[in-house]
Amino acid sequence: MDDHDHGYRLLFSHPQMVRDLLLGFVPGEWVQELDFSSLEKMNGSYVTDDLRSRHADAIWRVKWGGQWLYVYLLLEFQSTVDGFMPVRILSYTSLLYQDLIRQKALGERRKLPRVMPIVLYNGKARWRAPTRVSDLLESGPPGLEGFQPEQSFLLLDEGAFDLDALSPLHNLVAALFRLEHQRSLDELTEVLGLLVDWLKTPEQASLRRAFAEWLRRRLRHWVPEANISHMHDLQEVHDMTQSMVEIWKEKLRQQVVQEVLQEGRLEGLQEGRQEGRQEGEFSLLLRQLTRRFGPLPDADIARMKRAGLDELELWADRVLDAASLEDVFR
Repeated sequence: MDDHDHGYRLLFSHPQMVRDLLLGFVPGEWVQELDFSSLEKMNGSYVTDDLRSRHADAIWRVKWGGQWLYVYLLLEFQSTVDGFMPVRILSYTSLLYQDLIRQKALGERRKLPRVMPIVLYNGKARWRAPTRVSDLLESGPPGLEGFQPEQSFLLLDEGAFDLDALSPLHNLVAALFRLEHQRSLDELTEVLGLLVDWLKTPEQASLRRAFAEWLRRRLRHWVPEANISHMHDLQEVHDMTQSMVEIWKEKLRQQVVQEVLQEGRLEGLQEGRQEGRQEGEFSLLLRQLTRRFGPLPDADIARMKRAGLDELELWADRVLDAASLEDVFR
């Protein structure tokens, strides 16, 4: 996960990613009042008084409203559920405040700045742990509530978002979430095409390289046969991935056809008889669907048996791109 975390830190070292994160995923009208031209990345490493080093992944500050009221953003990149994450956030906030006090960076009013803690979680299991320190405390005598520490954070559980709802958004972080949880290689190439179009200006070259670097690390898991170690350009990664998807589709189809042929299920198709062609197409489609989605309901099998050759061929064309059985038979 070190590789993955490094890729996230690289992406969120760019102000455009932080801007899209705030505008697209943080609730509240106050976000619209932020002066995004003032976004500034802060030092995220602190040393406590007992010299134990602690690290927060990314901290930014931005002007809010008409005054220099700072909002500090702490972003934690998390791939496993941490039940005591509120305590970690509380610790990071305290270290940040200590550092600002030590540097005499509080301004004339000597007030501590507001903090907006955000946890980006990209694990497979959904997050069920508390997001507030108060939810971790034992119950106690009445009257102690005001003396207890309090801290909460905004949880962004990437896998919990509806990918179809994210699809129409012109938002880099939404595209990142779609890539992270893509349902098919076709969806992967679609999002890559959007990123190539969105990040084509010269001033976005650094962010393009950051996405390409992140993708080089992730594609090793999604498409193991892809050789992209030499690629550092987003357009190259997109073109290669698109080519790999087409090759992969053709290989899979040929493999399935060969397996069916070996079982003699395409004998009728080979002889050119209409009845044999329909039986062969049915067998091929059944094999493809079972391979992709597991055992089929009896109702779907019966529907396929009643279908004509044109319908069977249409459904077969949809198999590799479909995210579900419903997509095949729509």
